[in-house]
Parts: sequence; C-alpha cells; structure tokens
Amino acid sequence: MSILRPFLPIVARSNGWRCFSTGIPSDMIADLNKEMESVFGEPPSSSPLGSSPSPQQPVEDSPLVLTHTDSSGQANMVDVSPKEDSKRVAIASCRVLLGQKVFNLVASNEIAKGDVLTVAKIAGITGAKQTSNLIPLCHNINLSHVRVDLTLNEEDSSVVIEGEATTSGKTGVEMEALTAVAIAGLTVYDMCKAASKDICITDVCLQHKSGGKSGSWARN
Repeated sequence: MSILRPFLPIVARSNGWRCFSTGIPSDMIADLNKEMESVFGEPPSSSPLGSSPSPQQPVEDSPLVLTHTDSSGQANMVDVSPKEDSKRVAIASCRVLLGQKVFNLVASNEIAKGDVLTVAKIAGITGAKQTSNLIPLCHNINLSHVRVDLTLNEEDSSVVIEGEATTSGKTGVEMEALTAVAIAGLTVYDMCKAASKDICITDVCLQHKSGGKSGSWARN
C-alpha cells in the first residue's frame, strides 16, 4: 500500500470504484491504477483521471426544405438521377358527399349520364397516368399498376374513393395516387351535377406510402 496510501483521500468507492486526482504525474497514476487493481481485483474506470465524461451532444433534426425550389427560390424540377430504383407504392383517398337524393340515384344507377361509379373509376385510372401533364414539376413515371375503388357509404350519403399507384423507379407515386382519387371525385361531381349543386368533394389525402429513401409512412 506504499503507493496507494498518499492518495487515499482522493479515492472514492461506490458499488465499484473510481479514483480522481489532479496534478499527479502520469507514471504515478499508472502505478496507482496497478495498486488499485491488486487491492480491488479489477481495473479502474475507463474515464480518465482528473476528468469527467464530456456531456452527450444533442442530435439536431435536419431542417425541412422545399425540394421544388432552387437556392434563389425559383421553381425547380428535382433531379432524381442519383437515386436508386426501388418499388414504390402510394395509397390515397377522398370522399364525395352526395346528399340523400343524389345518393339514391347513384345507388340505383338512375343518373342520366350513366353508371357513375364505373365512369369515375376509369377516369381515376386515366388521371393517374396523366399526372405529370397536370402537375408541372412531377416526373413522368412508368406506372406498373393503378387501382381505384369507389364505395357507397349510406351513413353520410357519400362515395368513398381509394386509389393506389405502384411503380419501380427513382421517385415516389404519391401524386399519382392523389391525382387518381381527385379526378375520380371530380368525375362523380360531373356525372351528378345535374341532380344537385350541393355535392362536395372533401378529405383528399395520402393514406400510405412505401419505398425510397424515406421508407414507409402511414396516416394515423
């Protein structure tokens, strides 16, 4: 204990042990560590003598930026060439509030223009394929699949529309899915507007997306 004794006032132990010192030569610290190991049967803490662990630096979130504008704030089409190809899927939905009178006409297929749900379904699929022509900065995507489903909801006299778009490529298909349900909803309005002007298209939103660098997302 000849090495340890001079430094006993600066040694503390609690469930394990750690020694603290300031102004002690490094060779004496090494000898002291060996002495402590021989006494307590384990090496001292890895934290350096005479210092305390540096606090963990907080991780800051990356700032949100608009990708469709350049450094000067001008509209810009994103260059997706560096991205890797991956399977991408997006699902969107919307609701068309018909009112009881028009709902009954659609349900019984008595609208003068014809089968509302079938025509709107085809319009939604066509709309998805025309997204880049309608939305200026969207990329022209080769879609591998488009699904548009329309369901009558008696509870609120509405048509619930769900659209899904799929591709394998460098950019997502959220806009294609959203365009599909929006065009389908507009078509329902067009087919039924002679019967009522109170029809309302609402709740156009993305429900799910997968693929790409950002991975999967779903609306809660």
